[in-house]
Amino acid sequence: MTYSNGVDGTVPELKLRVEEDSDNGDYLKLRGGSNEEDEGSSAESSRCPIGSVTSVWFWVKLISLVVCLGSLAFVIIKWVGPFLIEKELIPFINWVRNTFSIPVLGLLLFASVALFPSILLPSSPSMWMAGLTFGYGKGFLLILSAASIGVTLPFLIGHLFLHKMQEWLKKYPKKAAILRAAGEGTWFHQFQAVTLIRVSPFPYIIYNYCALATGVHYGPYILGSLVGMVPEIFVSIYTGIMLRTLAVASDTRHTLSVVEIVVNVLGFCVTASATIVCTIYAKKKLSAMQSEDVETLQNPILY
Repeated sequence: MTYSNGVDGTVPELKLRVEEDSDNGDYLKLRGGSNEEDEGSSAESSRCPIGSVTSVWFWVKLISLVVCLGSLAFVIIKWVGPFLIEKELIPFINWVRNTFSIPVLGLLLFASVALFPSILLPSSPSMWMAGLTFGYGKGFLLILSAASIGVTLPFLIGHLFLHKMQEWLKKYPKKAAILRAAGEGTWFHQFQAVTLIRVSPFPYIIYNYCALATGVHYGPYILGSLVGMVPEIFVSIYTGIMLRTLAVASDTRHTLSVVEIVVNVLGFCVTASATIVCTIYAKKKLSAMQSEDVETLQNPILY
């Protein structure tokens, strides 16, 4: 606020503020001008030119990270990988082939993929072994059929813990917004949300038990789960085939041909790229759903 001095100029408002100091006692502090000007000047004084420094620091950290990862990859490929393949992987594959017949091994892998999620154990090693033994065709059918049981059992068992899971979701509404989004809307909306949750890096085993508490129906849950698990299944099968290729190359003491190396590298790049793209897309869509759900919780519609 300013006052006219009767001529042409203006006189800024003089502010008096009483402050207390332990050493000097009470004193008056004089201030002129507006709060906005003071805040603006203090904000400008706190700024510092960091553009160039930040850019250089970013590149230094990026180059250091690339060098460290490259060194780690070289050590793994040169020494750790061959040692594990020769000492662990090859003896394990030989033991499995000599101990179990193909039908019995298929039954064991089916049972592990179907039952392990219910007891909170990872089924990825079994999926790798299915790819290693049966390849893409039979391995995909075996894993997909077993996974349908693996996601159904926790959904049914979840009835026993339904009340506790609902209380947990109420206790953390923002964190559970993604899960709640899967239980809302039409049948297709639930199917889409469940599919995105399966593709995203959300914990697979946890969602199996939380799904029922969100109100999602079994139809979109099971179909969305199977569709969303397709990328993971192909990655697991490809991992098993790669392990078999490396084990055969190491066991027979011959190096891979140029064509085999090119095919394996291209396959790995395509698989990794597709997985990354699907994961990023799923995370963005889920973030959008979460933002909408949180906004609805904060601004409820009144009728």
